[in-house]
Amino acid sequence: MTRYIVTGAAGHLGSTVVRVLLERNAVVRGLLLPHEQPAVPGAEYIHGDVLKPESLYPLFQRAKDERLVVIHTAGLIDVTGEMSQRLYDVNVTGTKNVLALCAKYQVEKLVYVSSVHAIPETGQPTLQTEITEFSPETVVGGYAKTKAEATQAVLDAAANGLPAVVVHPSGIIGPYDEGRNHLIQMVWDFMEGRLPTCVKGGYDLVDVRDVAAGCVAAAERGRVGECYILPGGYHEIREILGLGAVLCGKKVPPTLPMPLARLAEPVLGAMTRKRGQHPLYTKYSLDTVESKTRFSSQKAHEELGYATRSIQATIRDTVQWLKGYRP
Repeated sequence: MTRYIVTGAAGHLGSTVVRVLLERNAVVRGLLLPHEQPAVPGAEYIHGDVLKPESLYPLFQRAKDERLVVIHTAGLIDVTGEMSQRLYDVNVTGTKNVLALCAKYQVEKLVYVSSVHAIPETGQPTLQTEITEFSPETVVGGYAKTKAEATQAVLDAAANGLPAVVVHPSGIIGPYDEGRNHLIQMVWDFMEGRLPTCVKGGYDLVDVRDVAAGCVAAAERGRVGECYILPGGYHEIREILGLGAVLCGKKVPPTLPMPLARLAEPVLGAMTRKRGQHPLYTKYSLDTVESKTRFSSQKAHEELGYATRSIQATIRDTVQWLKGYRP
């Protein structure tokens, strides 16, 4: 029997991976932080912390005939561009702790959820495909640097015999988010009338359910030591808000040209922090929505059977979820 272990099981992606696995009648054990509660019933849950390896021992316990497959989604996302000790500890040290435990317990497969931010940008219009080497020196921003270093650690472990695979999602959006990732926060603020402006630019967005299915496919069919980009498609921010506007009867706020957005960034950030939220518009996030890089899903499509739904369906389901969910 195969038992799936999902770290970050209370997070947006982790909880969705748990949903996908349970829908397939898989046996699932999820890792929650000590203060977290399960988002999805039906799985077994263990409380622990990737920074405390001894707390993860119960996570890896198995019966004699069980095979363990680990999908490591736990991590911090940060759009400030800064490097904090906490960000490094969770994303890099935490991943290395999981790698050590996967080796100790001889897991059948590890799927590590990296990010397209770990892949260096050229600054030119590019259709980005998978690369084989990663370094924090080649990317910009604390989050990207931690994901690059952790990704290389996973590939190094794979080269030394650990059956590990890497996936690189782009910007994740979709239903089931209770932690308010930045993209969901943008839609939520728009629905609540708290988004005074949007900025010119866009990003590659992908439905969380498609990424979750891609993670499971990587566990089943991904080749050891390989990376797979899991994108959805490039969309302008105004397009996303326009789709939401039709569903919730709002008007899309005015679009700031990028030079004005950069000037207004400190004020917009202060307004957001006053509400107890993370700023949506930072220098790093504004740089990101100006990126010229587009991402290819060809390898994931051919080897994993990866497929994505329409952005219209994603925004519809996101808005419906937010209408029914109240923090």
